[in-house]
Amino acid sequence: MPTVQYGDGTDTSPQELAEFYQRLKHDIAAQPEQLGKMMDGSAAFVTARVGGRLIGLARGVCDGLRGYLTECKLDPGFQGPAAVTRTDGRIEHDTAGIAEAMACRVLARMFADGIRRVDVVAWGTEVDFLEDLGFRKQGGLVGMTMRADDWPGSTGAQRSSATHGRSGVAEDRPGPAGCSPRDAES
Repeated sequence: MPTVQYGDGTDTSPQELAEFYQRLKHDIAAQPEQLGKMMDGSAAFVTARVGGRLIGLARGVCDGLRGYLTECKLDPGFQGPAAVTRTDGRIEHDTAGIAEAMACRVLARMFADGIRRVDVVAWGTEVDFLEDLGFRKQGGLVGMTMRADDWPGSTGAQRSSATHGRSGVAEDRPGPAGCSPRDAES
C-alpha cells in the first residue's frame, strides 16, 4: 500500500474538491464557490492523499453542542474487494484503514471542541464501517433530504427536471405548509 498523507484541507482548493467529487460520481451539483463556503463552514476537514492526489476526505459540522459527520468518502480504488457498489465514494471495504483514520480525526476534533453528540446518516453499505467507529442505530430515526431544487424560490444553481414542466421552465409550486421563500428574509 502506498504511503498516505493526511491533511486538514488547507492544501485543497474548491476546484480540486469538485474534480474529486466528479471522479467519484458524487451527485453534489455545486459550484466551486459553494464548495469553498462548505469547506470554510466545516468544523473539521480531513483529506487523504497518495502521491499528492486527493483520494479521500471526511468532514464534520457542528453548532457547539451537536455535531454531524457530514461525509467520509474514499476513492473506490483504495477500498478492498468487498466494496460492492463502488458508488459515490461510499465506505464499503476500508481494508487499509484510510477512511477510518480520516473519520477518527474528524471525530477527535469535534469532541475536543466540546461536542456532546455526533450524528451521521449512512447508506446501508456503510453501516458496518460506522458501527466499527462506535456509532449506534437509534430506533425511530429516519434520514430525510431536501434539495434546493425542491424549495420554492430557491436560487439553486441547477434546477432538476423534476421541478420543470415540459417547456423546461420552472413551475410555480406552493411551498410547504407554513413556509414561504419570504421567511428567509425575516
